[in-house]
Amino acid sequence: MSQTASVWTVLVLAFLGANLPFVSQRLFGVLALKQPKSLPLRLAELVVLYFVVGGIGLMLEKHAGQIAPQRWEFYAITGTLFLTFAFPGFVWRYLAKHKK
Repeated sequence: MSQTASVWTVLVLAFLGANLPFVSQRLFGVLALKQPKSLPLRLAELVVLYFVVGGIGLMLEKHAGQIAPQRWEFYAITGTLFLTFAFPGFVWRYLAKHKK
């Protein structure tokens, strides 16, 4: 896989992973729950998915060559980018009016 394809793959996975907690009532889109998901559970799921997508990104970067050193700035930027990607799902779940 080329480096450009790896970058686009991580970006698409990040967008999908950031919106999954808000689009699905299932935990990680797989496990059915007896109660509807609460906001704290959705945020916890968002954090876990951030690290899963980050792990996939590290794996792709290692496959392409040497992993660049990452300090706190890297995690601050990628965390805010992940939250920005989650905005459409949050708006759809909590702010949009749905017909019943």
